[in-house]
Amino acid sequence: MADTPHNTAGSTRHASTEASDLSGGVIFAGVLMLTVGAMSILVGIAGIAEDDVYARVGDYVYEFDLTTWGWIHLVLGALVALTGLGVLTGAAVARGVGVALAVLVAIAQFMWLPYQPVWSVVAIAIAVFIIWALTTDTGRKRAF
Repeated sequence: MADTPHNTAGSTRHASTEASDLSGGVIFAGVLMLTVGAMSILVGIAGIAEDDVYARVGDYVYEFDLTTWGWIHLVLGALVALTGLGVLTGAAVARGVGVALAVLVAIAQFMWLPYQPVWSVVAIAIAVFIIWALTTDTGRKRAF
């Protein structure tokens, strides 16, 4: 049978979860999630391994022990990286989880601002882009 255009009015297209259905913005968001996740893991390891890696902050409302911050960044980074991999493979649930984790990353980076101000601002901007890309993509049809 030859490849010819066909009328899709009578047929329904099932939502595909293949990576080829992803738009450029979603692919970029997935790559950014892998990158931010990996960097958060490294920040977490540094915070856990040595409490003197980051400068101590004076009185700060959201002050935690640096080891606690290290664990927060390590766990959150691992979750973000795994979810980024899920986004790149086209897993349907990964997009919703990705938005939720990007919100958590933005909040955690806001709270981490006094320790690493430049990286925190950059990470918040990346999280906002990830949220935007995962929520505004119209490149593929959704099952819900």
